Amino acid sequence: MRFEFATATRIIFGQGTIQEVAPLAAKMGHRAFVITGHSVERATPLLEQLKRQRIQSVTFTIPGEPTTTMAFTGAQKAREAKSDLVIGIGGGSVLDTGKVVAALLTNSGELVDYLEVIGGGQELASYPAPYIAIPTTAGTGTEVTRNAVLISPEHHVKVSMRSPSMLPRVAVVDPALTLSMPPAVTASTGLDAITQLMEAYISNRANPLTDGICREGLKRAARSLLQAYEDGSSTAAREDMSLASLFGGLALANAGLGAVHGFAAPLGGMFSAPHGTICARLIAYVMEANVEALQIRAPTSPALARYGEVAQILTGSATARAAHGILWMQDLCVALRVPPLAEFGLKEADLPNVVARSRRASSMKGNPIELTDRELTEILKKAL
Repeated sequence: MRFEFATATRIIFGQGTIQEVAPLAAKMGHRAFVITGHSVERATPLLEQLKRQRIQSVTFTIPGEPTTTMAFTGAQKAREAKSDLVIGIGGGSVLDTGKVVAALLTNSGELVDYLEVIGGGQELASYPAPYIAIPTTAGTGTEVTRNAVLISPEHHVKVSMRSPSMLPRVAVVDPALTLSMPPAVTASTGLDAITQLMEAYISNRANPLTDGICREGLKRAARSLLQAYEDGSSTAAREDMSLASLFGGLALANAGLGAVHGFAAPLGGMFSAPHGTICARLIAYVMEANVEALQIRAPTSPALARYGEVAQILTGSATARAAHGILWMQDLCVALRVPPLAEFGLKEADLPNVVARSRRASSMKGNPIELTDRELTEILKKAL
């Protein structure tokens, strides 16, 4: 047995931990480049804290899913401001952009030089500028991952910039920051967290350390996602989902993912759909296809037993089998009103292209069994 585990240098979790950010930042730099979501006002308390610590700050807004242009522009503005510290406070799009900006602040060349698929995939020569990641959603876990996902509009694909040194210096996870998430965002991000935990647990790169993280995360998400959706003020449910998201990020960064995220990469670049919604629409159908393929072509695979374990965690029944887990996931997606992918423009004529692109996605390599083009196409047809 051999495996590695890497994560942010420091993780701080708990209600009210946002108050610890400014003192930490003061030890890292004096000119902060603060990246936020579309509502800069949400970062106002943090900006005031930084000011009290005599840290100058410049803000930069990411209004939606990040593009290569947005990230490069952010890096240019950070250089112009002579920033020596980067802080990201927002959803996964904001936090991913922060990783890129921190990396480009200390490394020369163009962004495309470092991008996978469409670029050179060049390694970083210098360690990124200090970066503090503060999630305000509960789903991506990107505060503890080593890559940043960006949309390349001209290539119609999502690509990654990846390096072990891109792990944030500090991840501050304060569940109180997620209380304002609307139900639709709670649903899509929460289902992304469940998907990441499940795929990392079933992945062919799973290891004993990530297994424990995934089991605990799945248990918390299963008991709390619907509650957080129906009652966003539930601090207990929000705390569970923040932990599930964090654990999902820890697990995927060290065990990989699977076919759901293999599909999500090209779909996210081709259509304007939230990443979590894409994952939510696909997860039950991928589970179903994987179980059927494993039963036929690899009946002794340990992944089959793992799907049974997932079902027991999700349903809370010690006698549950894989089929029960699939039904539970389907019912949850109905309760959370997950829309079909056709609503975002996906058509049956697009499926061959999506299948071909998904095969090149790095996440597909973690799937417990290689699915045929026919099986992949059938998953997409059901998701329409």
